[in-house]
Amino acid sequence: MLQATLRRLEGLAEEHPHQSIGATDAIVVCNEAHRFLVAEQLIALGRTPAAIVLEPEGRNTAPALTLGALMASRAGADPVLLVMPADHLIHDEAEFRTVVAAGHGLAGHGAVVTFGVIPASAEIGYGYIRAGEPYPGSGTARQLAAFEEKPDVQTAEAYLASGSYLWNSGIFMMRASVWLRLIERFRSDIYHACSESFNGADSDRDFFRPAKEAFHRCPSDSIDYAVMEKLAGGGDGSTDSVVLPLAAGWSDVGAWSALWEVSEHDDAGNVVEGDAFVHDSHNTLAIAQHRMIAAVGVDNLVIVETPDAVLVADKGRAQDVKAVTQYLKEAKRHEGRFHLRMHRPWGSYQPIDQGTRYQVKRLSINPGASLSSQMHHHRAEHWIVVKGTARVTRGEEVFLLGENESTYIPLGCAHRLENPGRIPLDIIEVQSGSYLGEDDIIRFDDVYNRASEE
Repeated sequence: MLQATLRRLEGLAEEHPHQSIGATDAIVVCNEAHRFLVAEQLIALGRTPAAIVLEPEGRNTAPALTLGALMASRAGADPVLLVMPADHLIHDEAEFRTVVAAGHGLAGHGAVVTFGVIPASAEIGYGYIRAGEPYPGSGTARQLAAFEEKPDVQTAEAYLASGSYLWNSGIFMMRASVWLRLIERFRSDIYHACSESFNGADSDRDFFRPAKEAFHRCPSDSIDYAVMEKLAGGGDGSTDSVVLPLAAGWSDVGAWSALWEVSEHDDAGNVVEGDAFVHDSHNTLAIAQHRMIAAVGVDNLVIVETPDAVLVADKGRAQDVKAVTQYLKEAKRHEGRFHLRMHRPWGSYQPIDQGTRYQVKRLSINPGASLSSQMHHHRAEHWIVVKGTARVTRGEEVFLLGENESTYIPLGCAHRLENPGRIPLDIIEVQSGSYLGEDDIIRFDDVYNRASEE
C-alpha cells in the first residue's frame, strides 16, 4: 500500500500537459521504528525520496504534516503539497489524478483543498464532510461547510439521503507556507514544538531525524481537529477551504472489515488468504500467515492468524480492535510493541526458539548488505548458512561460508557478517550466554547510524 501510494501520481504531467503540473520526489514521514521497512519498500520500488523524516514517536497527522511542510520549505521553496496517508486504496487512479489536477490550481492560489468521497452507502466507519455552496469559477469544487464525526446508522442514512455529505478521505492539498501559517495560528504549541525539533535535527545518508526531546513535547492532534474544522464554514476569514468530490473507487483500509469489502469474494462472500479453509461459512475474512486455520459453520467473522497472535472478531465490530491494542499496551505485552519479523537496514530477522541461556533466530541479509562490525559481552554465536554465501570477519580472519557450512563466534570476539552475493543470504543464528538482549552490542563500524539496540 505504501508503494501504491508513492506510484499514485504517475502519469500526472502527461495526462494534464496544459497545467504545468507534475509530481516531484515524495517526502515520507513515518515512525522511527518503521524506517528500515519504509526504506526497503522504496528500494523495491526503485524510488529515491526527497526525504524520509522520522518521528521519534507518533503524534498524529498534524505534527507529521508540519514536519513535512518544514522539510518542503527548506531553501525558500513553497511547493503545493498533496498529503496522502499510506493506508488507502484507490481503484481509478486516472480519475484521482484528474481531481488532483483540479485541486492543484486551487491550492496554488492559496486555498486549502480536501477531497470528499462521494458516498456509496451509509457508512458509519468514516467521518463526513458537509459540502457548502459551489466555489466560484472552479467546476465541481464546493465550499467546505463542516466536518462531522463518525455517525450512527440513522445519521449516516440521513447524510446519504441529503446529497450534501461526502466521506472524509483524509487527503489534503495546500501550499507548504499555507499549512505552516495555519498551524502556527490555530495550534502554536504544535508549530513551535515541531519547529524546534526540526531545527535541532540530525541527518544521515538515508534519514532525517528531528530532535527527540523537543518532539516529545509536541501535543498529538489530527489535521482535521487542529486546522480543518476551524477553516470550515469560512471560520478563518483569510483562507479559502474547498472540498472536491471524488469518485475514484476510494477505500480507507483502516479496519479488517474494509479489507474484506475491497477483496475478491467467493460465491459465499468469503475472502480467504493463505493456508485457510472455510466450510459452510459466509461473508467471512480468513487470513493465515503462519499456519493453517479452518472455519466451519460461521458467518460474518474476521479471522486473522499471524506468527504471534490470532484475532477472531465479528465483522461488524472490526473497528473495536483498538480495545485489543489498548489491552496489549496496558499489559505491556511484547505483541503490542514488536513484530516477530524485525526489519533492519541490511534485511530482517525472526526469532525461532528461545530458552534459558539460548535463543535461535533466522537472519535474512539482502544482496550486497552488511551487518555492523560488532562484539558482545555476554553471548557467543553460532552461524549456519542455509541459503546463499556469507563473508565472515572473525577477529583478524576473513572467510567465506557456503550453504550447510557454519562457524562459531566466541564471546567478546569482534565480528561482521556480509552478503557478497546476488541472492538473499539466510543464516540460522544460535545465541548462547548469560544475557541475550539486543542491547548487548558494541558497534565498531556501522554505516546506518544506529543505536546499540537497533
